[in-house]
Amino acid sequence: MEAFTEKAIKVIRNIPPGRVMTYGQIASHAGSPRGARQVARLLHSMSAKYELPWHRVINAQGKISFQDTDNRLSQTKLLQNEGVEVCSLGKIDLKHYRHDPGHDAF
Repeated sequence: MEAFTEKAIKVIRNIPPGRVMTYGQIASHAGSPRGARQVARLLHSMSAKYELPWHRVINAQGKISFQDTDNRLSQTKLLQNEGVEVCSLGKIDLKHYRHDPGHDAF
């Protein structure tokens, strides 16, 4: 496994319940500030295998990225069950719910 992948998995695993991080934020903490798409691919292919809290990852605008209704509703419900407020447009207030582990955390 590549170093970036290992670091990204660690960052994702450490997002606490009730908090979110963006794809780009995770990529930056994992050492590749422009690697947001890599994080998306990693979540798609490895979430089940590594039991990652995929639902805590959203886009830079604070929105759920899924276009398909079932996945979008699933992510919304999982976040709401953790106390995250999701508006009807699938948007989360990053000022309130964004997790910032700090630069030395990983």
